[in-house]
Amino acid sequence: MKKEIFINSTSQEIRIAITEDSKLAEFFTESPENERNVGDIYLGRVAKVMKGIRAAFIDIGFQQDAFLHFSDITTSDEYYSLLGEDADVDEEDDDEPEEKQPQKKSGKYQSRNNRNQDVNLTRGQDIIVQITKEPVANKGVRVTSKVSLPGRYLVLMPFHRKVGLSRKIYNSKERYRLRKIVKSALPKGYGMIIRTVASGKDESLILDDLNKLLTTWNEIENKVKKLKPPQILYKDLSTTSSVIRDLFKEDVSKIVVDSKKLYREIKATLEENSPGFVKRLDLYTGNQPLFDVFNIERQLDSSLNKKVWIKGAGYIIIETTEAMTVIDVNSGKYAKSSNQEVNSLNTNIEAGKEIVRQLRLRDIGGIIVIDFIDLYEEKSRRKLYDELRKEFRKDRAKSTILPMSEFGLVQITRQRIRQNILNRVYDTCPICKGTGTVMSRMGFMTSLERWLQRYKGSSVIHPLILRVNPVIEAYLKHGFISRIRKLSLKLKLRIKVEADSDLAFDEFRFISRKTQEDITEEFLT
Repeated sequence: MKKEIFINSTSQEIRIAITEDSKLAEFFTESPENERNVGDIYLGRVAKVMKGIRAAFIDIGFQQDAFLHFSDITTSDEYYSLLGEDADVDEEDDDEPEEKQPQKKSGKYQSRNNRNQDVNLTRGQDIIVQITKEPVANKGVRVTSKVSLPGRYLVLMPFHRKVGLSRKIYNSKERYRLRKIVKSALPKGYGMIIRTVASGKDESLILDDLNKLLTTWNEIENKVKKLKPPQILYKDLSTTSSVIRDLFKEDVSKIVVDSKKLYREIKATLEENSPGFVKRLDLYTGNQPLFDVFNIERQLDSSLNKKVWIKGAGYIIIETTEAMTVIDVNSGKYAKSSNQEVNSLNTNIEAGKEIVRQLRLRDIGGIIVIDFIDLYEEKSRRKLYDELRKEFRKDRAKSTILPMSEFGLVQITRQRIRQNILNRVYDTCPICKGTGTVMSRMGFMTSLERWLQRYKGSSVIHPLILRVNPVIEAYLKHGFISRIRKLSLKLKLRIKVEADSDLAFDEFRFISRKTQEDITEEFLT
């Protein structure tokens, strides 16, 4: 598989596209208004503890408090020592079964073995957290106290004492070599994950990466002792830099940049960390836009459509809501074989490949339900399930896939880290407020008349000012005897209509002409 990275820089934003065999697979954007914050570390303060949902809300200086689930709280003694708290950990009988361990309490914390069952956070308590998920819809960022610092070859875990390796490093001798290098230089009390890109790399490069991470963590520790929450302790790399750090691996054949400034920055980073990759970096100097030349812009436009065609095998419909994403597979006129089961299976397999690509490209997470074309044979369902699992191996996000149900539905959960591409590229429509529909004019007139009838039945009646969207104003005033005039005569009320462009099509506001007060809410129900 040919994998390439393209970076397009404009005055407003930086766009990063990753292609696999010339097909757009992943897409990232970065702008001053949409800065990456996943990976940032904060010294926060516990704002609220909700034991009923086993979670706490943490003030890290954002408009909305961060969400911390109890399962994301570290049990490390070093963590609490850094914050100057007494963890009160029982060090005796460490080999004794957990249920027989002494259950001592003191202050805010319990013993190591019992913390996961009953986390005693208190309001106003200082806490170190790292952002793991961007805000989605009306939800704030999600955080963890299991802090980690990613480097090019290693990931430092200050509150975890084990050394782990990427599962994608298969060679046993290489795994032993890497473990030996890291363990020989890693200070006591620290943990480390060895990344896939470390395989085959020189010892000096790995140790340099380790020393940089330890230096960074020492700086963070010093800040914790000096600062008061909420304060940022560590800012992770920008989107562009993180893509170079995390995704520029052996399987990437080239990276093309159309900005001289970015080209110099990336080249300097590669010369320092991965000298062998510098020759794969190219500066694009053509007259036509970079994304146009490599057919990325057209693919990007089509990825935002609700309806996505599959070459020679029908199409899919993608509907994303706040609760879940629903995908419908349709065969269209596809009928390559006279056997219906074969046709359905082929269409489903091709649709499955496109669906996985679209999930990665749009960065859709959470619950996903796919309505495939009905398959009646168990071997066909099993083949489709195996093909889906095979495709999801290309995905960096963690996913869980269930076999097809009796209704032909496949349920998937996919790790959600960032907002999907639609939320990053588009704003919610101010007219329909994201629903895709607006109230009919007849429905609006009925709603308006009901309000006026309630008002007419009140004890005090004054002339009114009716404020509506300009389009609705024209509708109400249209005709020799306007609709609003007919309504005024019917109910014997004096109503003056004014246009307000801030109002949606189905909104109206009534103002008392005598008091100039908005009285809309009083008579809505």
